Amino acid sequence: MMEYGFFLKKWISFFIEPYGMILALFVIWFIMKEFKKESLSKLSLSLAFTLLFLFSYPPFANSLISNLETIHPKYNYSSKIKYIHVLGSGHNTDPLQPISSQIGGTGTKRDLEGIIIHLSTPDSKLIFTGYKGGSDVSTARMNGVLAEALGVKKENIILGESPKDTKEEALFAKTIVGDEEFVLVTSASHMPRAMRLFKSVGLNPIPAPTDFRKKDDLGIFELPSASSFYKSQRAMHEYWGILWSMIRG
Repeated sequence: MMEYGFFLKKWISFFIEPYGMILALFVIWFIMKEFKKESLSKLSLSLAFTLLFLFSYPPFANSLISNLETIHPKYNYSSKIKYIHVLGSGHNTDPLQPISSQIGGTGTKRDLEGIIIHLSTPDSKLIFTGYKGGSDVSTARMNGVLAEALGVKKENIILGESPKDTKEEALFAKTIVGDEEFVLVTSASHMPRAMRLFKSVGLNPIPAPTDFRKKDDLGIFELPSASSFYKSQRAMHEYWGILWSMIRG
């Protein structure tokens, strides 16, 4: 039942985020066109192209993600804490690729920030979380392999290989850290939602955002781009996630 709910949530989130919304509008346009509903077909097509332009327009996408990334400043590397929790991201297990490529760009940045904090904090331990997904190795384990390759001792690594989402990662962390303060490492755009979820289960995280995407030198005459659309996709995923967590209390 939990698996069904997890995948249902993924499908719903797909259709309320930029790519899914625009795809749905194009499908509606095609259906309305076939049924000779001219006004509805024109409306859906206009909305599809308008959203495609907006989400791909660099200043708009930058504004969306900047509002999330400016909430928590970078970590000051001075807290004397025991645990550093690095949230999972995507990975692959292609044996022809080095470990630095098997973990996605977002995951690598999270890992590096966690490792930097660990190496600058005596007697600390790294917690990596993330499930297998469609592979035979969990994200948590892949991150642990990278950490060991970069000099982290195996006894200082704790793996949580079952959590599928941020809420489950928070619940796993609670079994390790209890109510003591710890450092939470995730992408800057994801940090507001992660902090909300972790605090909702009684945890006391110290934010250490990384993987910043915002830019400060954009002009209004920037051309639409795929990278800006991806930035909008990430931002809207977080906005919907925050709204959903607020609805659920």
